Amino acid sequence: MNFDRINEKLSILADAAKYDVSCSSSGGNRKNTSGGLGNSARSGICHSYTEDGRCVSLLKILLTNHCIYDCIYCVSRKSNDVKRAAFTVEEVVELTMNFYRRNYIEGLFLSSGIFKSPDYTMERLVRIARELRTKHKFNGYIHLKTIPGASDELLQEAGLYADRLSINLEIPTVSGLKLLAPDKSHEQMKRPMEFVKNGIVQYKAERKIIKSTPKFAPAGQSSQFIIGAAGENDIQIIRSADFFYKNFNLKRVYYSGYVPVTEDARLPAISTPVPMIRENRLYQADWLMRFYGFDATEILDPRSPFLDLEIDPKLAWALRNPDKFPVNLQTAPYEMILRIPGIGRTSAMKIVKARRFQTLTIDHLKKMGAAVNRAKYFIDFQSGNAFLKHLDTMNLRQIILSGSSSKYKANFSQQLSLF
Repeated sequence: MNFDRINEKLSILADAAKYDVSCSSSGGNRKNTSGGLGNSARSGICHSYTEDGRCVSLLKILLTNHCIYDCIYCVSRKSNDVKRAAFTVEEVVELTMNFYRRNYIEGLFLSSGIFKSPDYTMERLVRIARELRTKHKFNGYIHLKTIPGASDELLQEAGLYADRLSINLEIPTVSGLKLLAPDKSHEQMKRPMEFVKNGIVQYKAERKIIKSTPKFAPAGQSSQFIIGAAGENDIQIIRSADFFYKNFNLKRVYYSGYVPVTEDARLPAISTPVPMIRENRLYQADWLMRFYGFDATEILDPRSPFLDLEIDPKLAWALRNPDKFPVNLQTAPYEMILRIPGIGRTSAMKIVKARRFQTLTIDHLKKMGAAVNRAKYFIDFQSGNAFLKHLDTMNLRQIILSGSSSKYKANFSQQLSLF
């Protein structure tokens, strides 16, 4: 193996892969077997964050940055004058095994530009996963990108070897994708997503009857939206994510602010990159839909189609709905307690359990881990709560902001890493 050439390819193709943020390994539980290598059930080193906060390291590369498509927002588009490279199947397998043996990684995240044809590309991605699993007995985490237009047979085989499959929808709106990537369409991407969804359901059902049935994409499927490239607003992004969650059982949707890679009249000016805080707010809104019982239509007022960059979407909803507050912690259902700003799922569950034995006070909430500096304005304590009765929304907003701004700034970087 020519190590200088491999290092050059690795430099090019790892750099090209950095724009894809959908590489979380949450949900993987492939256990080791006798004589095998790796174990995605107990991962935890660095680089990629799982839903439960674990940090894992993945070898994240493209198979190639050659591509037959000319998506304006993509650095690997065929018209872009960049240095091109391509790994062979054997090189990716060898890199993965060598990196794992040196404890650099816990798994592989493999994507690719599309060269020659979807099937030609997908077949090589599948061969890599198959060789790792069958020839090298690799039991670590594998995340493969599915290629739109690839055959069902290849998608089927990919699901048997990979822990997670994903296909990037890229632009949240149909019109935006048509403008910036005329060779692609959401309908084209829905077909493999539907196939993977059905495969997961089918194999789970069969495993209940026949225990030896193999797993099919046990960590589910995910996708990614590029934010800001087509000028879409946050309502469009949130409702599009909600549609794919509900119709394709996605495990995650990732949000990646557009990174300027070229000057083109169809793209935002290079001098105005998408602020990172917008990504953060979208992830928070996503969390509300997935874990807090919010409907996509509740999170934003159509009259203000962008998320508030000063306050999180849960607080923004509470300030828009003062008639829902203050909440009586002793009698309110769990679902309503979840909607109190400053109270998370763990704290809400503790509240429901503890209130059976005592009348809760603000000191109890502090011990339960609630952010009481925010939550106290929305709770009906036994002693009464006059804030919502005597303060209008704007005054209350300013009081909360003035009390939390310094803490927010100090913890902002940590919050981003959790998403």
